[in-house]
Amino acid sequence: MSKANYSINQVNNINILPVSRERMLRAKVAYTPRHVNLKAAVMLLVGDDVVPNVGDLVLARIEKIGQHGALELTTGRRSSLFPGDEIVVCYGNRYAPDQFEAEVPHNLAACHLVAAGGIAAQALSWHASIKPPTAIVPIGLLADVNGQRINLSSAAVAKPGQSYPLPYTLAVVGTSMNAGKTTTAANLIYGLTNAGLKVGAAKVTGTGSGKDTFFMGDAGARPTLDFTDAGFPSTFRLTTAEVEGIFTTLTNHLAKAGVDVIVLEVADGLYQEETAALLGSSTFKKLVNSVIFAAGDAMGAMAGVEWLHRKGLPVVAVSGLLTASPLGVIEAANATGMLIIDKNILRDVAIATKLGIPIKIEPSS
Repeated sequence: MSKANYSINQVNNINILPVSRERMLRAKVAYTPRHVNLKAAVMLLVGDDVVPNVGDLVLARIEKIGQHGALELTTGRRSSLFPGDEIVVCYGNRYAPDQFEAEVPHNLAACHLVAAGGIAAQALSWHASIKPPTAIVPIGLLADVNGQRINLSSAAVAKPGQSYPLPYTLAVVGTSMNAGKTTTAANLIYGLTNAGLKVGAAKVTGTGSGKDTFFMGDAGARPTLDFTDAGFPSTFRLTTAEVEGIFTTLTNHLAKAGVDVIVLEVADGLYQEETAALLGSSTFKKLVNSVIFAAGDAMGAMAGVEWLHRKGLPVVAVSGLLTASPLGVIEAANATGMLIIDKNILRDVAIATKLGIPIKIEPSS
């Protein structure tokens, strides 16, 4: 395409403008779009009538530093941000009671960086304990040589051509954000791995960030996946069918990898709409063998266990932040009648036996 054709005026005040390779290389690229082929990003869609979609990649400029003073890069390293930095992130919605409620805006007006993993959105509300969101100015949606916008879905893992039999699958759910779900999942993975099992892990809902999957990988899980691998920057405001599709795609890929056990993390709490829909689905009930519930105190543990039992889900243990308190453990055990497991128990090689997870015993040669 000649340079003369690089600026194309289209109807509805949308322009297609070139973006140089050098400019793209200087930009800080976030974790969430890590799998996208950015060599194809040679154009920008700009104009008053550009309406972003969930998953669209945007080149944006940092305007004012707020809550997020660093961007999680494709490698997982957090790069400090400065006003004037240009970043590549995805548009997406966010639901985080301890941080931001945010939605994809209806135009390319100034908005916010609402997650360090690389989510651009308009912040609607935030927790009183955090700073206002980092302000960004979108420069334009990234597009290919034909002017077609580049979306995270273009880098989604292919749905396996067949369904693979799932190994023993255990899910970790909790009362809320920061209830100790990822810590529970990672320590469980460590214990199972040291018991000689090959463990695969996935975070099936949440907001794009590598922090949790890196933690599970460090504990021994191979492979680790999350919903961004399925082409979604977050799962807030997805349909139940879309969330179930993420769930089945990721578990099928883990099964295809030949793991002995799958450990899943379901983000946020039982009252979060997408989490509740997934846990209440026939798909989840059919494919998950057992559930560990993470809570911050005995009251939350009791309410959560009762909620899961009403859904007919097989809760086998309680863990989470409450296990930091010996008295909290006693209270939770009395309230729920469940096995209460802290990090030390989770990391023990006997954890598979405690939870009733079958262990393959290879015949001696």
